[in-house]
Amino acid sequence: MLARRFLWVVAIAIFIVVAAAITYRLGGNALLSAALVPRGEFSAIAAGTPYDYALPKSWAARPGMAGDPTAWRPTGAAAALPATGKAAVFFVPPTAAFGNDRWNDRSDSGDTAKRLAGFLRTQASALADAGPLWAPHYRQAVLGSFLASAPDARRNAAAAQELAYADVAAAFAAFVAAHPSTGPSGGPIILAGHSQGALHLLRLLKEQVAGTPLAGRVAAVYLVGWPVSVTADLPALGLPACTGPAQAGCILSWQSFAEPADPEAILSVYYAGTGLAGLPRAGTAMLCTNPLTGGAAGAALAAANPGSLLPTALLDAGEIISPGVPARCDARGLLLIGEAPSGYPAFVLPGNNYHVFDYPLFWQAVRQDAAARVQAWTPAP
Repeated sequence: MLARRFLWVVAIAIFIVVAAAITYRLGGNALLSAALVPRGEFSAIAAGTPYDYALPKSWAARPGMAGDPTAWRPTGAAAALPATGKAAVFFVPPTAAFGNDRWNDRSDSGDTAKRLAGFLRTQASALADAGPLWAPHYRQAVLGSFLASAPDARRNAAAAQELAYADVAAAFAAFVAAHPSTGPSGGPIILAGHSQGALHLLRLLKEQVAGTPLAGRVAAVYLVGWPVSVTADLPALGLPACTGPAQAGCILSWQSFAEPADPEAILSVYYAGTGLAGLPRAGTAMLCTNPLTGGAAGAALAAANPGSLLPTALLDAGEIISPGVPARCDARGLLLIGEAPSGYPAFVLPGNNYHVFDYPLFWQAVRQDAAARVQAWTPAP
């Protein structure tokens, strides 16, 4: 329920820019749903064969890949160099599949692949200096699957999201196999994602990391662009929230809002859900990490932001603006960035929600944060 309703809010803004701005303005949610929610039955066959993650082509980014989008660096940043950090990074991309002819779409073809590359350029590139970065293609649940409201459509949507998670889990298994706990490929790992990617990563943490030896290898987890309850979700994830910049083995999460912020559409859904720990989310604060301080405490002025990435509307280029935006966490768990920053493309969610820019607004800070947490990581005795 949280996944469907929360991404309804996210879908509105993304669809305005990338798919149908005029349709949204004229018809609102009803037309949006009619345009995006697939009509037929879920079919795993229609989604195509599972990706074989032993094959390089099954990865949207991987070490040694020609044209790797995460090797891109914005104007004003240090020159793009091969990743030399000692961590291995697993990044789960956000939704790039907007079609409505099926419930899942492959992320390695057509416009979906182009959008995915744009997200990797503006998001995952901030983590690429921490070490070799792997980002899987997967049979994404299409954007409309998160807008389904009728019982049959919701059943199909649940099946689509289950299929997407199965791909992510298989990719993660291949990533771990390429970086075993012993030998030259061992060492710390960073897990990260955004939006649908963070949703799948949440489940992955609970089911495959918490309480296992893998948890001891985690330098940091970036669960960005998805609400995580401090009391109803976090206890099930096996790792604590980050409280400072020189801390390893912890979780960061934030959702960016300019002021005045109106998060009611998200909060009403979030409060109605049940967390991964089996507890209600009603009245609980969302986990909020200030990327400029490394923890929830403290407000940071713009001067503390070493650089916000200002991307083009197509997410194919961009520049570093320094200083970047300020940031502070409020009592609800929102990351507030002050007045709406100028120059950003128009795909900002209602209520001044800067979801699409959760990473870009703090691109340089995330880059530095990841390096510091890898440096702080030490192997378990």
